[in-house]
Amino acid sequence: MIPTDASLLIDIEKVKQITIVPTILDVICKSTGMGFAAVARVTQDRWIACSVQDEINFGLKPGGELQIETTICNEIRDTQKAVVIDHVAQSDYVNHHTPRLYGFQSYISFPIFLKSGEFFGTLCAIDPKPAVLDNAKILGMFNLFADLIAFHLQSMDLLDRSNVAVKELSRKLTDSADENRQYRHISDHNLQEPLRKIRMFSDMLVHAAENKNLEKSKELAVKVSSNAQRFSMMIKDLSDFSALAYQESSFQEVNLNKVVTDVCEHLKTELNAKSAVINLELLPSIYAIPLQMEQLFFHLISNAVKFSKPDTSPVIHVFAKEIEPQYLNNLLPATDGVKYIELRLEDNGMGIEKSQLEKIFDIFSQLSSDDILESKGIGLTYCRKIIRNHGGLITAESEVGKGTSFSMILPLTQKTDGDLLGDSFKA
Repeated sequence: MIPTDASLLIDIEKVKQITIVPTILDVICKSTGMGFAAVARVTQDRWIACSVQDEINFGLKPGGELQIETTICNEIRDTQKAVVIDHVAQSDYVNHHTPRLYGFQSYISFPIFLKSGEFFGTLCAIDPKPAVLDNAKILGMFNLFADLIAFHLQSMDLLDRSNVAVKELSRKLTDSADENRQYRHISDHNLQEPLRKIRMFSDMLVHAAENKNLEKSKELAVKVSSNAQRFSMMIKDLSDFSALAYQESSFQEVNLNKVVTDVCEHLKTELNAKSAVINLELLPSIYAIPLQMEQLFFHLISNAVKFSKPDTSPVIHVFAKEIEPQYLNNLLPATDGVKYIELRLEDNGMGIEKSQLEKIFDIFSQLSSDDILESKGIGLTYCRKIIRNHGGLITAESEVGKGTSFSMILPLTQKTDGDLLGDSFKA
């Protein structure tokens, strides 16, 4: 993977945070008699100084760059071997372009490898005068210091991953506590209503039967059956919702344009009945659970049609926006290397009261028991569960009489629980 400017800045900052690095560079200069030492981040096309000790006015400061092609580190990255030159004029590098360009006669550079085996950069030193470097003492010191820097970088990476894992676990626990709260509310309230009516109508049915009132008995039997059906559908919805689980093995690349197109084809009858217009812009492919993505857009588009204004054709706009990393602060755990996208679905429907926006994702929260027969009231709950399963966030904005806009922030790729902690945390 080619490092981005943002990731390089993070790497440079990490080296700056290693408090022992200035001491390492000072010891190198004093031990070798060389006047310039540095830790450099080296990639295929960049050489960037992370930390510098300059006693010869070489002119390079932390964050400064050299053209990668002009450096010997460019070769060290490919060979992954140290280069040690006591005296350029008496070495194989006498005609090399780098010492001629930068005017040095002594040079030493050791590669820095992360614990993963990835090449990070070099620990190097130069001086315009020859120096005695190719001996066990100096080579051992550079090897030790390169390993020490790699160790600190690895420790900082593990700390970052641990913090991300803790935040992710905290988010999952919060989500779980929220769902448990809803289950308790449903058990104490929503499920009790149809049961109460079943008991009441059953008692009345028994009384009517004892009085041989056939018409009343039929009427009450229908009411008992209706409430029993409502109760059954609520239990089914809750069962389906509970089964809507995170399944790491089910993730694969999903073309969201195809998902939305397939959902619209499935809802063709409902869309045509209300002359609905779907404005679908180009959506990205993401790593997700295909069936859950279909369920997500099915519920959102179905709701947009269902709750459209009586005298207005529904217009549904689906599009995507890139997310700036700083926007995610305090919203989602910022896992390194994971890019996020914002999917938006906007309609021109009836809209939702602002006071109800926080409740619309709760199970059955916005419904009277008469609505449950059509299994309404759980669609948006499904949507939030799906988004949570994918490590994302869903919110809604709405204005009564003007429509509703749903924002869904999702990662383009997924990291496993093991990835969050790194190999060092795996058994």
